[in-house]
Amino acid sequence: MKTVFQGLRSPHEKIAGWIHLPRFVDKIRLHQAGKLPPDYQPNFATKGFDLYWLEASGVNKDLFINFVSRAKDDQEVEAWVKTNVRKTPQEIEAFNQKILGHGRTGDVAERFAARKKELGLSHRNDVQCSVDLIDVDEGRL
Repeated sequence: MKTVFQGLRSPHEKIAGWIHLPRFVDKIRLHQAGKLPPDYQPNFATKGFDLYWLEASGVNKDLFINFVSRAKDDQEVEAWVKTNVRKTPQEIEAFNQKILGHGRTGDVAERFAARKKELGLSHRNDVQCSVDLIDVDEGRL
């Protein structure tokens, strides 16, 4: 397991109601500074929860990355998201539940269970989804 990487928040955290968004913002900032760890780079903004957020929000990847790289803080990002992302609270909550449910059903559940076992976490009932696994992997849970 890794130790907590300073500057990379838990995927449980929210900005403008969106789970994972603070982590994605952190990844953008770290990437722009040349400090995103190598094992995070292959999926950066093109796969996984980053891509899920871009698709669910309808935001163009390059536009968002450029904006975040210029934004002075999370409050500016939050204001931009609230102004430019036209999703209902129900749509945002559906996205959040999709992320929090990742690893609980279907083929993903099989891969999640195998990964959990591989990491010696089969006994951990508090690790229920992929988001929890990220937090364990990074030393938060």
